[in-house]
Amino acid sequence: MSSEGSNSDKEIEQTQQSWVEKFCLSPRNIFFCYIDSEYLKSNFNFTGLKKYSKNFRTVVKILRDEVSLDLEKMSKEQKVQIENETQLIYGLLHARYIVTDEGMRRMAKKYQKGIFGKCPQVFCQRQPCLPIGRSDTPHKGAVKLYCPKCRDVYLAKTKFRRIDGAYFGTTFAHMLLNVHPQLSPREAPRKYVPKIFGFEIHPSVSPYQEEEEEDEKEKKN
Repeated sequence: MSSEGSNSDKEIEQTQQSWVEKFCLSPRNIFFCYIDSEYLKSNFNFTGLKKYSKNFRTVVKILRDEVSLDLEKMSKEQKVQIENETQLIYGLLHARYIVTDEGMRRMAKKYQKGIFGKCPQVFCQRQPCLPIGRSDTPHKGAVKLYCPKCRDVYLAKTKFRRIDGAYFGTTFAHMLLNVHPQLSPREAPRKYVPKIFGFEIHPSVSPYQEEEEEDEKEKKN
């Protein structure tokens, strides 16, 4: 088969892909999992999301693969707006879907492969992290990474910091580890002990000691 023929076949395959497939196959959206078509067909799952989209009916049809974006009949501004709204609604649906049994199963596979990233804490020994949001409301902050070993939150890689934290929410990471305790680290990380010439520094010798003493005085006053 000629290269020209193979290229045309690829173009056909791409045009046959649904919006959800194209979105999830993009490398920049690797944090997201596929939402089942059956889940998207349920109007109940879209409850409360209409306020986030001016073209809600169109967005729902796009997610359900009932209509595609017609570039010829739409202006560039209209296409950009609807595309942004579709991504927003999908992201908020995603936060709901990943706390279902099937959603957690799909995200657990990504977690075990370390797709979300590894903890930068040295003593965590590259422990895989989970995506987490600091708010369930969109536009409140980018996605962060939660390390189940040191139980701290870190910044994601720069290329993923454009992803809204609400697309994963404040519940998913902790729910996954509670429902699947086998995924939790068995040991807590060692703590770094500061030393001078081999001797441990006494806790009372702290750069924050004076500030803490001042705070205590203010509280008493």
